[in-house]
Amino acid sequence: MRTLYPPIEPHDSGLLDVGDGNEIYWEVCGNPTGKPAVMLHGGPGGGCSAKHRRQWDPERYRIVLFDQRNCGRSRPHAGDPATDLSANTTWHLVRDMERLREHLGIDRWQVFGGSWGSALALAYAQSHPDRTTELVLRGIFTLRPQELRWFYQDGAGHLFPDLWERYVAPIPAAEREDLVAAFRERLEGADPVARLAAAKAWAQWEAATISLLPDPQRVAEFGEDKLALCFARIENHYFHHAGWFEPGQLIRDVDKIRHIPAVIVQGRYDACTPMATAWDLHQAWPEADFQVVDDAGHAFTEPGILHRLIEATDRFARAVRQE
Repeated sequence: MRTLYPPIEPHDSGLLDVGDGNEIYWEVCGNPTGKPAVMLHGGPGGGCSAKHRRQWDPERYRIVLFDQRNCGRSRPHAGDPATDLSANTTWHLVRDMERLREHLGIDRWQVFGGSWGSALALAYAQSHPDRTTELVLRGIFTLRPQELRWFYQDGAGHLFPDLWERYVAPIPAAEREDLVAAFRERLEGADPVARLAAAKAWAQWEAATISLLPDPQRVAEFGEDKLALCFARIENHYFHHAGWFEPGQLIRDVDKIRHIPAVIVQGRYDACTPMATAWDLHQAWPEADFQVVDDAGHAFTEPGILHRLIEATDRFARAVRQE
């Protein structure tokens, strides 16, 4: 079973001015002359971690990571309630990726993303197929109404009724017909106590349900004030706007990327982004290598998912060496 490559530190990093008063943090690890790959983190609003760097062979890859607008080490940070999110949309992030690619002098790169990162990867590749060498996607999420409804309104709570009670606790029963809207009112409201309670409930609901087995440490981390507020505000902002996508857009526009080699890894028991969406993408795009992990949920750290992801990045590195 494949596991993470050994810990690695960046050999280059910085802040890139992307306009609208925003700077995004970026870092590069691995071989400076290796095969370029860009990592797209989840959330949106999750930020990158040191573990994310370790999904590629550092001797073969030039590994690029960045914190998307207003999260992680990017500035300004959404953990500050005064930070305006109006210039934070999917299409801003796609443009940020192009600015970063050009800034680093990369012609084409492998695009790798899980969860929300899979949606951003599809959006980027469909906008810039000529800049995408391969796609590695995990836990497919396309922000269709039924996907958002499942996890935030009526669906996953049937699997986790105890955790659901904690999630909805900040919202009075009379306001639960549209939970995304009810949370938005509090997350963007003037009451700091209500804002923080809503943020923690939102963030910890996701943290508690994304893996097949519970991870109390992850739940505690997502309850930290600044992280919870950042994560909840950005996610809720995106979901309120359905990602600024047309209905079904990412699956509808597969023809734009059909020729790009791709691996899709999906946990069968993913309660956050259920397999139905990955299956719909697979049906539209049978050319992509579709892999179901029968003993996994959503998180990239699930052993079976991590094994398949590293197998994919290794395979694409070998293909370059054989050319």
